Amino acid sequence: MTRAVTVELLSHLRRARDHIDRHYQRALNLDQLAAVAGVSKFHFARSFEAAYGETPIRYLTRRRIERAQDLLRVANLTVTEVCMLVGFASLGSFSSRFAQLVGESPTAYRNRWAVRGGPHIPGCFLFMRGALDPRGTTGPIADEPDRAI
Repeated sequence: MTRAVTVELLSHLRRARDHIDRHYQRALNLDQLAAVAGVSKFHFARSFEAAYGETPIRYLTRRRIERAQDLLRVANLTVTEVCMLVGFASLGSFSSRFAQLVGESPTAYRNRWAVRGGPHIPGCFLFMRGALDPRGTTGPIADEPDRAI
């Protein structure tokens, strides 16, 4: 039985979905996402699925795989580096979910795109420019005065 989602609740769900879009590379769980939405985790999970057609965790996984596809197409990074950058904890789970959603392994996907030509952006350049932060955030890396060099 599908329940209708109220207009008032949609803005809360959108806030949580936007949070996933911005922080997909972090370790997110249902409790955190429900807190962002400001509702109980069970109500959040049911309402999110009713509104968007998939559970919050499936949405998070799909978002991570989409970002991994982008990186595998254009960046000169290893599959393991991409796996970690998009928020997966293990290469095995990343590879199996990638294959399920995309239809081929991450390596095969990267190799297929490499054959088409087009220059790859060196991974070191992405890290230097702040496009990828090795600590799991995107955007420029903030200066950390107390950080040892």
